[in-house]
Amino acid sequence: MNNTIEDMAARLTRVRGVRAVALGGSRARGAHRPDSDWDLGVYYRGDLDVAALTALASEATGGRVEVAGPGGWGPWVNGGAWLSVDGVQVDWILRDLDRVERVWAECLAGRFETGIQPGHPLGFWSPAYPGEVALCKVLADPAGELTRLRQQTQKYPEPLRRALVDAAWEAEFSVVAATKSARACPVDTLHVSLCLSRAFGVLVQALHAHHRVWCLNEKGALAAAAAFPGAPVDFAARVSASLAGLDAAAVESAGELVREVRAGLD
Repeated sequence: MNNTIEDMAARLTRVRGVRAVALGGSRARGAHRPDSDWDLGVYYRGDLDVAALTALASEATGGRVEVAGPGGWGPWVNGGAWLSVDGVQVDWILRDLDRVERVWAECLAGRFETGIQPGHPLGFWSPAYPGEVALCKVLADPAGELTRLRQQTQKYPEPLRRALVDAAWEAEFSVVAATKSARACPVDTLHVSLCLSRAFGVLVQALHAHHRVWCLNEKGALAAAAAFPGAPVDFAARVSASLAGLDAAAVESAGELVREVRAGLD
């Protein structure tokens, strides 16, 4: 399958607009299972030839494949396609390289943003863009653009680290917002669950930043944060207990956990 993926990456870079292709996800990190998907980041600039991408995808799969063009999957996950190649799942994920570079410049200055994005229940955190580049394996990069950017992103920016750690104040704010809803009769479980999920998501981002580790999305982020040195004892279990409880006691426990994490970040 490796040869198939490398050939596909090379052919992708011959599509108008495509500048580079990178392997991402668990396979790039060496943490994959035999049945793990192959996630290919397709980095483009300007006018992307979606029709040519569709033709290439259909040829690779032997059937009609719908390719979502820029914006087709939302404002942050630009678009892409889900392919089945010889029974193996291969995902194309579009990335606007101009935008990735702009986000990287913002991160260097200690600025980030979060946006609503399908598939990201806690929002898409903009540092994920340079984080993906930092952790990827470049497969095809004729002009060396993605390779140069990858080299730059190996060092986690100190201004971004400080900004994400400082942003942990929102976790306490979210817990306070959940308090009244948790004491209602009946408990407003939707509001409580959203507030606590947001609080814990903010903490996880702050913990990753504190340790200068890129956090790409919510999947696996809690377990990773719990493994950091200095994380509260039983961090993951306590988060899970609060999210399972969703009552006044759960909110109180969440508040205690937020205070512990923030104290450790100082």
